[in-house]
Amino acid sequence: MVVRKQKRSRKYLGSRRWGVGNIKNARGAGDRGGVGKGGKKHKFTYVTAKTPELIGKHGFHVFDRKRRYEITLKEIARKLAKLEADGKSADSIDLPGYKVLSNGEITRKVRVKAYAFSKKASEKIKAAGGEAVTAAESE
Repeated sequence: MVVRKQKRSRKYLGSRRWGVGNIKNARGAGDRGGVGKGGKKHKFTYVTAKTPELIGKHGFHVFDRKRRYEITLKEIARKLAKLEADGKSADSIDLPGYKVLSNGEITRKVRVKAYAFSKKASEKIKAAGGEAVTAAESE
């Protein structure tokens, strides 16, 4: 198939100007003044006079300080195994801000304290002889 039009990048290879006339015309960010918010200086009076609502911050944003995370039983079992390998007690684990999900298995008796549990996760923990304690219950 015959290509009738060359790409601009190919067309201007070997030239310094890339079709902008004098090289002064394509220097720095000043050559993009007509696009979007770039080069505001020459548009500033229009913005302040005609569209002042575009200046500054508007509205409000509710910031949630309490971030919630999710952790699975598989990851909890891995953490407990690591604690045991380090020679620490692994009969309870505290997970503030976490919701425990039921993916995986837990094989030993352990007390898990977390923000929330899925129904199936708490059943699995109790079936292994452990205890699932939510943060609200312990306070």
